[in-house]
Amino acid sequence: MFKRMSVVICGLAVMLATAGPAIAQGDAAADAATTAAVKTKLLGDTKTPGLNIDVDTKDNVVTLTGKVKSAAAKAEAVRLARTTTGVKSVVDHLTIDPTYDKSDKATAETKSAAKKTGDAIETGAKKTGDAVETGAKKTGEAGKKVGKETEKVAKETGANITDASITSEVKTKFLGDTKVPGMDINVDTNNHVVTLTGSVKNAAAKTEALRLAKNTTGVHRVVDKITIKP
Repeated sequence: MFKRMSVVICGLAVMLATAGPAIAQGDAAADAATTAAVKTKLLGDTKTPGLNIDVDTKDNVVTLTGKVKSAAAKAEAVRLARTTTGVKSVVDHLTIDPTYDKSDKATAETKSAAKKTGDAIETGAKKTGDAVETGAKKTGEAGKKVGKETEKVAKETGANITDASITSEVKTKFLGDTKVPGMDINVDTNNHVVTLTGSVKNAAAKTEALRLAKNTTGVHRVVDKITIKP
């Protein structure tokens, strides 16, 4: 019933675009940030089974492992990885298995994870250098927390979709869409009514943001408070 949800590392993925080679954290932090950025793209794309694909990065070379249901899903996953900022090359270890599906084992994050996604984005946008170092450390911690939270959420499959899960789902879509400035748009949900506030550079970005929100499972209505500031 749930779609893919964002994990805490979404904020780290957004910060990667502005991180430069002079960051003191070094190659390890850069690789961690690249891994987070690729994973975010896979989770935010409906064509790829992001939950089924493992991402590892070493010296800016990304390795994808796991199973997908079709050649199209495999090609899309490789394409997303190759077009991620900082990626030099992609090693494809994905296999095609039409019967494979892990969606019943990991579906969504809890309210706590949804809140931490927004906090990580806002904190990371302040200082690029410090954010990459801090984000790399949080990635490991977030992974442990998400594992425990996923078990709880899996038991709730079939229950009503919560406002927190809707907020997290919409934010994940924004972060994974290159047409939408995800960091500039705030998402709030109350009784399945999503309110979008913030500013974008053009009408196309605003239209895309509204479309993504309206097409999210569980959303009854979208309140548009987005302003256009070229």
